[in-house]
Amino acid sequence: MNPTPLSSVSTPAELAVSTAAPASPTASAPPPAGRFARLPHLAGRSFIPLSLFARLPLAMLTVGALTLVTSATGSYALGGMAAGAVGIGSALGAPVFGALADRHGQRPVLLVAAALNAVAVTALIGTAWVPANGSFPAAFMVAAFLAGATCPQVGPLARVRWMALTSRNGGKDAGRDLDTALSYEGTADELTFVLGPALVGILASLVAPWLPLALAVFMTMTLVPAFAVHPTQKAVPLKRAAGARAARIPAAVALPVLAMVAMGTFFGSTQTALSSFSASFATSELAGLLYAVMGLSSAAAALSVAYWPRRFKPVARWMVSAAVMAALSLLLVVPDSLGGMIGVLLVLGLPVGPVMVTVFTIGGIVGPAERLGTVMTALASGIVAGTALGAFLAGQLAQAHGYEAAFAVPVVAAGALFVLGVAAAALLRHRRRQGVKA
Repeated sequence: MNPTPLSSVSTPAELAVSTAAPASPTASAPPPAGRFARLPHLAGRSFIPLSLFARLPLAMLTVGALTLVTSATGSYALGGMAAGAVGIGSALGAPVFGALADRHGQRPVLLVAAALNAVAVTALIGTAWVPANGSFPAAFMVAAFLAGATCPQVGPLARVRWMALTSRNGGKDAGRDLDTALSYEGTADELTFVLGPALVGILASLVAPWLPLALAVFMTMTLVPAFAVHPTQKAVPLKRAAGARAARIPAAVALPVLAMVAMGTFFGSTQTALSSFSASFATSELAGLLYAVMGLSSAAAALSVAYWPRRFKPVARWMVSAAVMAALSLLLVVPDSLGGMIGVLLVLGLPVGPVMVTVFTIGGIVGPAERLGTVMTALASGIVAGTALGAFLAGQLAQAHGYEAAFAVPVVAAGALFVLGVAAAALLRHRRRQGVKA
């Protein structure tokens, strides 16, 4: 199969809607001057909180499955199997829903995904409490896999909407608006993946282990449909005529996807190594709180990308941030106290958010306009797959050699992000020589 030539690949700036789309919900008002104040002007005031909370069930699902099954069976091994099945299902299912959204539009795909996911998560709750027998592990494994595979991909599809909205808005501010929108999206992802596990822990410990997943079902059935029918979905173009062949995704998309696998490996290995580290001082359950420290500083740094100079191009941001991330990750082996580790994680989170924002930006640059749903969900799947890989590698090293050895995995993952950034720079230089705007 011949990949699509780089010179024919669309960029976010080429996302001009070929079919008539309604004006943005606040188009009649003059555009605000503030960077983030412009986002409600583009998408409507309800879109930002809606897209934020509609992605929360996905952040709750993995930890919720782990907590529920462990509580029901008394087996950490079975709980880990359930969490792993959710991750595998999500990694495989996300690009499928992204491709369907590219073909049929986001609204019908999200509505169907919400209904299927509610059924699958409800089945997971039910199978976790049936009497243990020979078929019990298989039953909840299937339910956990289906729960992950049917997760509505709100975050990636929200990014597709922002790309369409900022492109349609046009003008000299379109690029800055896109940077601002993707900065917000990076922060939203970080916040939900800090809030989600925390909410699971609070509800499971204070009320019942099944309650977090029941709440996730309720949120999926209410917030995801509201996101699906929000007027912003009309801004995403469906360019292909009936019977037309789908645009091929170029090989260049592999770079940002691999970068997200490396990013997920960084996340999974850091969290696992922190479990081993915290267990040597108090209890492994502190790892979640330590990891949240890095998530909060990463979220704040992601927001700051909107204010970085426009002459600091995305590929340069990628390389510089990844280099800083690799250097700072070496500090993980230094602390000999919980307080020292908190300080290291607070600083280490600062380059993480900008790298994530930038890789999503590069994915939008090299991905075909009519396949951005597929590309964005593939990037999200890369994080999920990498997280599982990182957790496995760090767990093996921690078991055999202690947490110091486990911290080598995030260092290598951050170094891989830098190498991939260098490759992306070469790719975009080639695109410029071909006359393709980057």
